[in-house]
Amino acid sequence: MAAGAIVYDAVYKDHDTGNHIESSSRMDAIIERIQEDEHARRIPRVKPAKATVDQVRANHDPNYVASVRQLAQAGGGWLDLDTYCSSKSYDVALLAVGGAICAVDAVAADASNAVAVVRPPGHHAVRDKAMGFCIFNNVACAAKYALSHHDIDRILIVDWDVHHGNGTQASFYDDAHVLYASTHQQPFYPGTGDFEEVGSGEGEGFTVNLPLRPGVNDESFFYAYDHLFIPIAKQFEPQLTFISAGQDVHYADPIGGMLVTSDGFRGLTERIKSATPRGKVIACLEGGYNLQALADSVLAVCGSLFDFPTRINDDAVDQGVSKHVCDRVDKAITIQSEYWQL
Repeated sequence: MAAGAIVYDAVYKDHDTGNHIESSSRMDAIIERIQEDEHARRIPRVKPAKATVDQVRANHDPNYVASVRQLAQAGGGWLDLDTYCSSKSYDVALLAVGGAICAVDAVAADASNAVAVVRPPGHHAVRDKAMGFCIFNNVACAAKYALSHHDIDRILIVDWDVHHGNGTQASFYDDAHVLYASTHQQPFYPGTGDFEEVGSGEGEGFTVNLPLRPGVNDESFFYAYDHLFIPIAKQFEPQLTFISAGQDVHYADPIGGMLVTSDGFRGLTERIKSATPRGKVIACLEGGYNLQALADSVLAVCGSLFDFPTRINDDAVDQGVSKHVCDRVDKAITIQSEYWQL
């Protein structure tokens, strides 16, 4: 089995957001950090192809997809208060979806795991509109592609971005083929992701939300995963796992209020790997806006997924499991025990 795949194309920098915090400099920081590392730079680099319009329409309203294309062709503009579309953003957004799909094909062939270094991010994009820097939902589109094009019928999506992935949750809220699990800061944008949001219809019990107050450190995140997410995921037995890898829970991030270290991301990734016994884990970039922290954290994820050592110098952060996290995990377990053995 091949060591893995890092999916990337410099075209992602053509999504021109000007002075926006979600900028092309994020790509430069990540790729430079990968190139600096003797192990990471040996991982095969794969260039993606643009997703087809039909692949995007599998998750998005055709009229919305057409409206993004038309806005880009007209020179660009704001899709919502947070999300800018430049003249090239439609094509780049298709390539971002294509990057996630390329990662699916890579692990379905012979790659052990994959990291998709893509932008714009995707987990806030809902069926008919852009939200929160996101144009098309890369992970949701790729998951639907995997279900329809490969011999896969159980997909786990773990979202550790500081913001709740409302768009991804909505895409699979009534779908028992996809288990969506999210830790996120609350109260915070976009205001979704309460404990009681557990799915509906055939998908009831296949959405797991753990909203957390600011200030959660590595050990508290590990506790939440060890006692809630991983036991559920192991019962679900995913054939393919996506990580919506938003590094904005890092302690240095200017938007979030969490205290995760770069090495903490490696610990989270190790836990997610343990719940996917056949391997096949894809980390797809979402948020993360301190460039050094973003680059170090992506490297840590790569180290876990591709089995090489990483030595990252983080500042000292207070550790120990907080009572508030224990209490919230207990509340989530009470709710989820209706569907899972916990």
